[in-house]
Amino acid sequence: MNWDQIKGNWKQATGKAKEEWGKLTDDDLNVVAGRRDQLAGKIQERYGVARDEAEKQLAAWEAKASDSWFTKP
Repeated sequence: MNWDQIKGNWKQATGKAKEEWGKLTDDDLNVVAGRRDQLAGKIQERYGVARDEAEKQLAAWEAKASDSWFTKP
């Protein structure tokens, strides 16, 4: 799945983002609004990690994304 698909379904993706990064608040995710660079910055800020580590975590999360994230059961 590519980032455009995640961004286009951001409201649904926020739940998965909160599962992955529990320290992110609803406000953080609303500010991010699907922007990858903003999300990396928030991960960096909340977890005190370097930018490259935040990007690595984000790439791994993006790779796990699937259509099941965006379909209702």
